[in-house]
This record gives sequence, C-alpha cells and structure tokens, in this order.
Amino acid sequence: MFTVTGTTRHVDVGVEIALAMAQSVLRTVREHPGRPILFLMDTEGQRLRRRDEMLGLNRYMAHIGKCVEVARRHGHRIVGLVYGEALSGGFIASAMNADVCGALPDAQIYVMGLPAMARVTRIAEERLRELSRTSPVFAPGAVNYVAMGGVDALWEGDLAACLMDALARADGVDRRAEAGAARGGRQFAASVAHRVATDA
Repeated sequence: MFTVTGTTRHVDVGVEIALAMAQSVLRTVREHPGRPILFLMDTEGQRLRRRDEMLGLNRYMAHIGKCVEVARRHGHRIVGLVYGEALSGGFIASAMNADVCGALPDAQIYVMGLPAMARVTRIAEERLRELSRTSPVFAPGAVNYVAMGGVDALWEGDLAACLMDALARADGVDRRAEAGAARGGRQFAASVAHRVATDA
C-alpha cells in the first residue's frame, strides 16, 4: 500500500497544487505511520504567474520539501517517478527530493530549456548546444539526469519490479552527489560538498 501523490498532464505547480501535495504527505504521516509515499510527476514546472510569485511560491515549494523531510524522519520511505515531463521547481522539492527517484526512458527532465538558459546566462544558444553534447549538466533528458545522479535509474520493463526495487533501496541516505561523480555527470559536487562539510 502506497500514498500516491504528484502531478499529471504537464500541469504547472502553483500554490494550490503545492499545498495539496504537502497536505497529502502530512496526512500520511498522521494517519498511516510508515506507509511509503510515491510521487508521480508530469509537470512543466512551477507556475510563472504574478499571483503565485506574490504569494511566495518559493516558500510553498520549500514547504513540500520540509514535509517530505518530516515524513522521512518518521520512517516513511519516499520514491519518485518522472513519467512525463519534469521541469525545474515543479519536481525538485517532491520527486527529486525522494529517497530514490526514477524516470521512464522517454521522460523529459530539465531545469531550463536551452533558449531560456541562453537568455539568462548570455551564452549563445549554439554554444550551449555544443556544451550539451559533452556535459549532461547542459543537456535535457532523463539519461543525463541519471548521469548527474539526480535520477537513480531509468525504469524499464516490469515497472512494479522497478518500484519494489526502489522501495527496498529507499533508506533516506542522499547518494546523488556520489552517484554523479561515479557516473561522470557531476565530477566535483561530492568533493566540494565534503570539503564544505569538513573544513573548519
């Protein structure tokens, strides 16, 4: 038995959806001790509307993340699965914040599209496309998120078996930086985090 929450149909995550996901997690902690939580994600990201920004959407996203951590500390195993599209803040605080986050092979995951990234960084889009051929940090797609460690694995074949395997490995230990280093997708994140944590 799982609590299933998340998003469908490429919906953008605004205040109401963020609160609904957080409420689902807290209700599970309160009413179903120890029940695993599954985040199913298909979202085009956080809602880019003035209303949501003025209401402090970033805090609502943080609230989801805090609720996930409360559940984790109360012994709930948390699994995420990106089955459609996952963009930016729409899934970072939920499915990507899970103990184990998987993705279907054709899932589209990215923080920012290359045209938008070009506008923000002022790096030519063609140069970013060039960089994306050799660095998963600049490239969209589930395979690149696996390489960076943000996604644990692609779920292929028997999805129920993939889910049960992920559940068995959901121990609350964050291994994303180490996985990214081992897979060659993020070569310095683990070592920098270690230095920050241990330097006096």
